[in-house]
Amino acid sequence: MASDAKTATSLWSGGGSPYAIGSKKFGMWLFIVSDMLTFTALLVAYTYLRMSTATWPTPFAFSPSIIFSTVMTLVLLSSSLTMVMAVHSMSHGDRGKTVKWILATMVFGSAFVILHMMEWMHLIRDEKVTPFSNPWGEPLFGATFFGITGLHMTHVTIGVIYLGIIAAGVGRGKFTYEDVEVSGLYWHFVDLVWMFVFPLIYLMSVKM
Repeated sequence: MASDAKTATSLWSGGGSPYAIGSKKFGMWLFIVSDMLTFTALLVAYTYLRMSTATWPTPFAFSPSIIFSTVMTLVLLSSSLTMVMAVHSMSHGDRGKTVKWILATMVFGSAFVILHMMEWMHLIRDEKVTPFSNPWGEPLFGATFFGITGLHMTHVTIGVIYLGIIAAGVGRGKFTYEDVEVSGLYWHFVDLVWMFVFPLIYLMSVKM
């Protein structure tokens, strides 16, 4: 008993992992859970507004809006694959390949942001949609659309910058496998959020 108590005390005295998980990974999981609650609240609120508002618009034509957003989805899914390859390469100690796969992930992430900005510009310039008004008469549509997709796009942008820092550190031999794995957790979370945003906001708003 005394030995067990001494072991437990030493785990919590610093320098150990009382939850059998690295502090970086544990911290990232805490962030993901808290951020997941934020996106869940936003998507639930959006769904409630959409279901309770008889005049909620369905503005997205199959071509080009749905096709364009589908391409964005494929780009983001491809970035998850390259991130998996980066983590796999780092687990085998191949820093060169890890950096290349992370850079590929950054390219896909940047492409997603660029495509998203192009879509925003089309809606703002051609469809006259703003966060405060739109031609379909329901002002909350613009507020919820730009709010949710803008928050997600901000996460992707931050993720690209984060991966750039990780890639630079891996290339210099500074970061370990855990650092790459933790960055992968963040990136997969961002991709997973889009898998809910895409059907709820785009596919459920196809113009009939």
